[in-house]
Amino acid sequence: MNFTRWSARLPGTQRRAAARTEQTASPDRRGEGSVPAARVEQLTDESPSVPAVDELRVREVLDRAPSLVALVHGPDHRIAYVNDAYTTAFGVRPLGECAREALPELDALGLFPLLDQVQRSGKSRTVKSRKAPDGRSYTFTCTPVAQGDGKGGSDGRGVLVFATDVTDHAEAAERLRASERRQRETAVTLQRSLLPQELEEPDDLRIAATYHPGGTEAAVGGDWYDVITLGGGRTALVIGDVMGRGVRAAAVMGQLRTAVRAYARLDLPPHEVLQLLDGLAAEIDANQIATCAYAIHDPNEGKLIYSSAGHLPILVRDENGTVLRAEEPTGPPLGTGGWMHTSGSIPLAPGSTAVLYTDGLVERRDADLDEGIAALERALAGATGTPQVVCDRLVRSAGVTPDHDDDVAVLVLQHPARTGADSELFRNAALELLGGVEAAPRARAFASGVLTSWRFPADLHDLGVLATSELVANSLQHGTPPMRLRLRRTDRRLIIEVTDGDDHLPRRRRAEPGDESGRGIAIVATIASNWGCRRTPGGGKAVWCEFALPRPQTT
Repeated sequence: MNFTRWSARLPGTQRRAAARTEQTASPDRRGEGSVPAARVEQLTDESPSVPAVDELRVREVLDRAPSLVALVHGPDHRIAYVNDAYTTAFGVRPLGECAREALPELDALGLFPLLDQVQRSGKSRTVKSRKAPDGRSYTFTCTPVAQGDGKGGSDGRGVLVFATDVTDHAEAAERLRASERRQRETAVTLQRSLLPQELEEPDDLRIAATYHPGGTEAAVGGDWYDVITLGGGRTALVIGDVMGRGVRAAAVMGQLRTAVRAYARLDLPPHEVLQLLDGLAAEIDANQIATCAYAIHDPNEGKLIYSSAGHLPILVRDENGTVLRAEEPTGPPLGTGGWMHTSGSIPLAPGSTAVLYTDGLVERRDADLDEGIAALERALAGATGTPQVVCDRLVRSAGVTPDHDDDVAVLVLQHPARTGADSELFRNAALELLGGVEAAPRARAFASGVLTSWRFPADLHDLGVLATSELVANSLQHGTPPMRLRLRRTDRRLIIEVTDGDDHLPRRRRAEPGDESGRGIAIVATIASNWGCRRTPGGGKAVWCEFALPRPQTT
């Protein structure tokens, strides 16, 4: 092969040629300058002879190159040359043959469209880390070369294929990716194991939730949600987000979620729960902060009482399709300390739907956060159906895909409007207790009449009247006005609750044989399925108990 007809357009060739031209003409000028001519002659005589680049034989250079080199020319890419490294890698290749048949390895690598493009455009192209049939990985650079003066058109052009072995780099990169995949799978597994495996099902709410980890290029974060039944018909709802990613964020999330469940059992107001959680977050990891929204639903009040630690606002869609956004109060994230959290409220009447979510659902790099929340409001306004349907629609409307760059947690709850036969299973009755010796008999008579009208079986009727008598007697003896008796039934349980103006919470204790008091709460705890007490927001307390209703027999 005569390489004098071809010239590779390699970077720097013209610059080096110009430098050699200057060096050839410079000795005479230097002799006139600061360097003596004799010194120049001495340097010239003693310096080894270094051939110019143009004097090197291209074929000898390419034959000894450790990289794979092949030269093809013409529109059908006929083989003009392959070097020794190429022959060692893929075997002897016949010169003059069409490359599509004689170089099947290039076809397997999908390089022929690239060769066509380089030949047409006259511009070099590079593809990185392609795995060849020999099992090794190469980075291919395809450079156009021209015949003679370079004016032969596409028919006179060839393509120099230069392949560098990058197998070690490719294998190292694959090991790194595999390690990252294993770490991510570990974090996702930990994250999912710390989330509720099954959501608790309150009597008065329908709830659905979803969690989407970030895409494969993003480490899993610390988003979480929870639903906690507090007893007495009340339900706590939690959504949170630990800043940061990976196993550490998931572990901190698990600790915070466990702490929230423990604090929730104290039946404290939302802002007091967040106050306790704030101190714990600083103890867990002072460098790790988290946002959290904690809300309580009481079916008797028709609203959500909530508190937020730096979290995004709760959205509520009423039965007419109007979306409300929970505003202040919002405090700083957990773990910052030095802040007194407060509680607010937002209506949640029958027929309403509420959404709690993390920032991955609404935050985008190219848009303002308020725009994302506004888009979610519009999506919620048109979202109808079951909580799971609403949840899925909101996720789709936000454009969350498997390769989403952030975790997403969404919690949807509905307070259904009961109509028809279903409404008969959800009833309320209340009586104001004025005090005096007649209060207890009036309460027993009222409870007996209500339970009879609700057609409870005789044994449950008697237990309900007895529990009412003990709770009222306890309130009359230890509480202060105003006092109120409330009876509530759902499709699953009977709830009896007495409120008064004293904030001293009763506790169950063992009465001695000679004691005249101390047995009321013990009796209630023995006969009821569950009981509890809590302080009410306006001062005072509520003491309640509940009885599980027998499940209807199925045939």
